Amino acid sequence: MEEKTKPHTVDDRILGMLETLAPAEQRVARFFIDQKQATLLNSAAQIAQLAGTSDATVVRTARTLGFESLSALRTAVLAELTGTPSPGTRMERTLAATGSQAVDALRHVIGMHEQALDVLRREEFAVSFEGSVDILAGATRRHVFGIGPSGAMADYASLQFNRIGLPTHALSASGIALADRLLGISKGDVVLMMAYAPLYREVEVLLEHAGKHGVPVILISDDLGPLTADKVAEVLPVPRGNAGHLAMHAGTMVLIEALVIALAAKGRDVAIDSLDQLTQLRGALDKSWSKRGARKRN
Repeated sequence: MEEKTKPHTVDDRILGMLETLAPAEQRVARFFIDQKQATLLNSAAQIAQLAGTSDATVVRTARTLGFESLSALRTAVLAELTGTPSPGTRMERTLAATGSQAVDALRHVIGMHEQALDVLRREEFAVSFEGSVDILAGATRRHVFGIGPSGAMADYASLQFNRIGLPTHALSASGIALADRLLGISKGDVVLMMAYAPLYREVEVLLEHAGKHGVPVILISDDLGPLTADKVAEVLPVPRGNAGHLAMHAGTMVLIEALVIALAAKGRDVAIDSLDQLTQLRGALDKSWSKRGARKRN
């Protein structure tokens, strides 16, 4: 009896056929892999403009890859994004793509992060980034949501925003523990949300609660944008590695630190005064702090 092969992901199918495609089709195919949100939300003409080709090439590439149409390809991509591979399955796929040597792992991870940084450098990302900074700077308070690994980054972002004088709370609890933190959200605030498909309950409740209070939501996600497009003010689509593989968060950390610098630049005096106060408080707590290299600002 023949062993049944496991069904390939859309990415697997594309990568398996990539070398058989014409150069223009290869650009489109790589776009389908790297820019899933744009693939789901944009028309064939818009995808063509972003990929540097024609809309006819976009449609032809989808069909060459074995889909009846661009719409059928979108359906397959969305189905994968809303699925939930187990952590073990994600690791298994990552190891299969990486190789057995330590240096292979190093190069693989560096390559994934370079791809993420390439997305952050794009002009369309810069536009969303500028809009996000304006919303964050203009709010009375900021609330940063994330659970699991994203919870640690939500705590980090909140700490850094508070250091530059921007009152911020971390929404890093899950389940009913999140309810107490949601009570602090009110009109004039903003939510910075790190969340990924599927659309789990904490995200649904937070989006609904923010909507009731007229609080804008900025979403950091590589896959949830299409499912929440009508409920968020901005989407920052930071890749987290290959779909269905181990999630990698360095791109998100780069984005958070870019937000910190951009917000400090927007409120320079407040940021520097707040950091000076932090230095004074450290000195009050530890008299030897000034001997550790901290210098007073002239």
